Amino acid sequence: MCELVVRLSSGKEIPIDETTLSIVYKYIRSVYTLEMLARDLGLDSWEEAYEFIKRLPAWIAWTPSSFFEYTKRRICGES
Repeated sequence: MCELVVRLSSGKEIPIDETTLSIVYKYIRSVYTLEMLARDLGLDSWEEAYEFIKRLPAWIAWTPSSFFEYTKRRICGES
């Protein structure tokens, strides 16, 4: 099973899973600051949260959670 990750310049890797997606959805669709995003993702500062959002592919952020697992399996070449 492959895992989608976002790599930051600090060397941290943030796996893209259901938990991360729910946090990203909250950030995108509500009043949610970069400080709050950093806290919830376990990052050190809002700068890392900003870098994460910049590096996160837009299609992942706007893919419905119910469709994400199917899309991930297609990308990874799994049936």
